[in-house]
Amino acid sequence: MMEAVVTVRHPVGLHARPAALFVKTAGRFSSQIQVRNLTRGLGPVDAKSILSVLTLGVEQSHQIHLQVEGKDEQEALHTLVDLVEQDFLAEE
Repeated sequence: MMEAVVTVRHPVGLHARPAALFVKTAGRFSSQIQVRNLTRGLGPVDAKSILSVLTLGVEQSHQIHLQVEGKDEQEALHTLVDLVEQDFLAEE
């Protein structure tokens, strides 16, 4: 199992397009991926479920905790952390 804490800097947080891109990216991996909103104390939820991710209410400057477990956990965690740190500017 691998974990990381990252701060969401995107102006809309983890809502709308950023949330959709986050979930789509998480869905590419076979590992189980959970995300928590540390700032609000919500979660963990399945990072592959758009409705679950939206319930976290992640806004700009909130910290999220990612927990990944599975055969591709290293690649999954690295990819998701990069996505958040680059303000969701990934190729679609």
